[in-house]
Amino acid sequence: MNVSASLTSYNDSSTPRSLPMILDTLPNPVIEGEDCPRRTRVQIDLLLLAIEALELGGSEAILAFAQELELKSIIKDRVNLWRMRSSNPIRRAYIRRPLSIMEAKALVVIACYIARRLTVTIRQLLIIYQQMSDKQIPLEQNLRLSNYLERFRAHFKSRMNPRRSGVIAITSEEKLDELAIHLLGQLLFCTGTSGMQRFWISLFDGEVN
Repeated sequence: MNVSASLTSYNDSSTPRSLPMILDTLPNPVIEGEDCPRRTRVQIDLLLLAIEALELGGSEAILAFAQELELKSIIKDRVNLWRMRSSNPIRRAYIRRPLSIMEAKALVVIACYIARRLTVTIRQLLIIYQQMSDKQIPLEQNLRLSNYLERFRAHFKSRMNPRRSGVIAITSEEKLDELAIHLLGQLLFCTGTSGMQRFWISLFDGEVN
C-alpha cells in the first residue's frame, strides 16, 4: 500500500512538526484541555472492538498499521495500545489515564485505514443484514454474519464491565447485535469521501465549546 500517495493534504499549524504528518489530516477539536472526553474514548475503543470481531488478528493489524503509517512514536507496542484502549471507562480493565488528542487521532487514522482494507467485507455484511432483516430471517442463519456477531458479543462481554451504566443497557444479545451492526455502519462511513475527517469530527459533537 502506498500510504503517502493516498493522504489528504491538510496543513494545521497547531500540530508540532515532530509528529507524523498523517495526523494533520484531522483537525484539532475545540475542547477544553488536551485530552479526549469520555464519549470519544468509548466510541474509539468500540470501533476497534468491531475491527477485532471482523477478522482474526485485529489487534496485530492495528500495530502493523501503526508501523506502516509511521505512528510508532505514539502507539509504541502492545502494552501501550492496551493502555490507550483501557482509558475507555466502561472497560473491566479501566485505568484512570487520559487519552490525548494525538493518541486518539492515531487510533482513528489506523481504524479508518483498516476499514478501507475491509470495505468489501463490511459492505457485504451490511447488505446481508438488511436483506435478512427485511425478510425477517434469523441472523444466525447466515454463517458470515453470525460469526461476526458472535465474536463481537464475546469480545464485548469479556472486556466491558457489566456493572457500568453504559453497559447495563446493552447486555442482551439483541442489543449487542444492534451495536455490532451500528459499528459496521460507522466503519463503512469512514471509508467514504472525507469519511475519516467526518467521523473524527463526529466524535466531539456536543463537546465543542
